[in-house]
Amino acid sequence: MVLQPILYTPSPSLSASNPSRPTLKILNQLLLPHRSIYVPLTTLSETWYAIRSMQVRGAPAIAIVAALGVAVTLPTLNDSEEEEREAGDEGGDVGKGNEEGKGREGGGGSSAEEAEKNILQALDYLLTARPTAVNLADAAGKLGRVVRRAVATAASAVDADADASGEYRLSGARVAAGNVVYEAYVAAAEKMLVDDLRDNENIGRSLATAGYGTALGVVRSLHARQALKHAYYTETRPYNQGSRLTGYELIHDGIPATLITDSMAAALLQRRGHPENIFAVVVGADRVSANGDTANKIGTYALAILARYHNVKFLVAAPRTTIDLNTKSGSEIVIEERPSLEMTMMKGPVIRQLEDGTSHMDAETEAVSIAAEGTQVWNPAFDVTPAALIDGIITEVGVIEKGEDGEFSLDHIFTKQESHSDPIGAKKGMPNPTEGP
Repeated sequence: MVLQPILYTPSPSLSASNPSRPTLKILNQLLLPHRSIYVPLTTLSETWYAIRSMQVRGAPAIAIVAALGVAVTLPTLNDSEEEEREAGDEGGDVGKGNEEGKGREGGGGSSAEEAEKNILQALDYLLTARPTAVNLADAAGKLGRVVRRAVATAASAVDADADASGEYRLSGARVAAGNVVYEAYVAAAEKMLVDDLRDNENIGRSLATAGYGTALGVVRSLHARQALKHAYYTETRPYNQGSRLTGYELIHDGIPATLITDSMAAALLQRRGHPENIFAVVVGADRVSANGDTANKIGTYALAILARYHNVKFLVAAPRTTIDLNTKSGSEIVIEERPSLEMTMMKGPVIRQLEDGTSHMDAETEAVSIAAEGTQVWNPAFDVTPAALIDGIITEVGVIEKGEDGEFSLDHIFTKQESHSDPIGAKKGMPNPTEGP
């Protein structure tokens, strides 16, 4: 069974009188691998906090959670949410929300213009949670265009309902127009979830997406075809997504794999690269620029350099929503910097040794300091790997390789239909997975 990082239940109607509304829950990845707990997201501040604190991770999954996070606040998106956001921005606990405002009806009685304002402000607010992940901005842009088209359609309907003096006969016409905009938004957000499931399954499912996954999706695909003997994965300091999350998924899926520290990658390729036929390093991406430069979790650039030195293919797995043609090169990508505590402490359950020689794992987690008090920290969440070090980009429409000029040309993939052929290893110059370890 594949892990589901996002649980979403749609609602048949968004009217203010309808008690049945969409619901959204996410698998709290901060508690993995020791506990699997789903957290309900009911307000914008809860969604912002879930994204910022990395309860949800991966550019595709972040975008989907943000899109649906706005959807579940409708039709109650109103001034109480705006007050809540302002309180969070001023340093309050953005994870707790405004209990007083949760039950108020606001958005359900909005005009089309008010609905547009509410939605666009909500999306802009969520964009501040993780600025490097392009999927979030891409989703916000697409949803914004849907909202604007819906506003134009709703305005025409309201104009047709005006009386001879130009005044609205009924305020209900304006309310109905607002509901049209909300319903158009929710339909578009739900479609993004469906599209993400489809696109990432074509790539190759994981906690970093709503479905099959990107880099780990490639590993799953090879394993399913019995074309993978073994996988190695790094711990991914400083947040340990590799040891906590990737390892959890690999064990869950029964894929043979070995954990190494980030600093062991060079020794692995040097000592075991040829004997074990390590044919490729596969990574995900948070943003791919127009020239192929790729921003991904810190440490990716170092892996690319090691792969090039050891003549191992370096592949980026990313859906087309991660490719940002408006960003010309990696030098234009904003790199998020994370809190110093993520480097100077570690969290996990306490292991207690019992008298009979066995051990017991506590249910709750505790934080442990691993650095001297007063340590100064530089903690960028991402680095940028130059396109020159990347051999191919694996997308839902196939593997993108460089042209004869040694450059990536990514424009054309946005006009291609989804490929149902093997996206891995079937292209010229790509490694044959059946020969890999």
